[in-house]
Amino acid sequence: MGSFLIPLSLLVLAASSAVAQLEIGYYRKSCPDVEAIVREEMVKIISAAPSLAGPLLRLHFHDCFVRGCDASVLLDSAKGNLAERDAKPNKSLRGFGSVERVKAKLEAACPGVVSCADVLTLMARDAVVLAKGPSWPVALGRRDGSMSSATEASDELPPSFGDVPLLTRIFASKGLGLKDLVVLSGAHTLGTAHCPSFADRLYNSTGNGLVDPSLDSEGLFRSDAALLTDATTEEYVRRVATGKFDDAFFGDFSESMIKMGNVGVLTGGDGDIRKKCYVLN
Repeated sequence: MGSFLIPLSLLVLAASSAVAQLEIGYYRKSCPDVEAIVREEMVKIISAAPSLAGPLLRLHFHDCFVRGCDASVLLDSAKGNLAERDAKPNKSLRGFGSVERVKAKLEAACPGVVSCADVLTLMARDAVVLAKGPSWPVALGRRDGSMSSATEASDELPPSFGDVPLLTRIFASKGLGLKDLVVLSGAHTLGTAHCPSFADRLYNSTGNGLVDPSLDSEGLFRSDAALLTDATTEEYVRRVATGKFDDAFFGDFSESMIKMGNVGVLTGGDGDIRKKCYVLN
């Protein structure tokens, strides 16, 4: 057992060091208008397609849960390598074109400066704000990863059928706690769900062709419904669902989004700054 302590400690220190290198105003000299440029484009994008707010938030979530927030979810598959975006859980992801649109604006203003990982993090924040959700400060300085694996995505993303113990283990592996699990699940109120994620609850819940009797308006996915039946999460979910504690929930959501946006980041000399988010330089 003792042989695992030093490597684990080093991993924790490395992760803490990387997060420490993120900074509010990181691009103040190299690209001072970065947040204004992202916000301007996001206003146009969401005005034209309000339904993209949810998918852009989901894109950030799916990125951070595989290899950390390094924009690896944006990479196209290449010969001999099936990328994250082509994994089964990611087949329904949308918003890639919007990310490229924003990235192109930044490349025109500040060539080779702003990472795709930072672009995606800022876009997710602005998507929530434009959907009348909370805002939060985004520390910047992430760099882009060079690897993307569909196998890793299939193995590491939280499944829509997961129960609380399983989801808790997955979140813990990313440095996120039980409260983060509950709060970030609240993001499912934004956007639309895809049939394969819940069709079994509608048509064949227990193999008898019947609707899941526990299906109600508070939890479409099994993973969300599980939060209502677990003693460790039910009270928080039911309290927030009353709509009387929106300010408290918005504060919790902001804190959890900041934590998630710091998962596994590459900084300093690690990673790269991609010129186009879907392909390596």
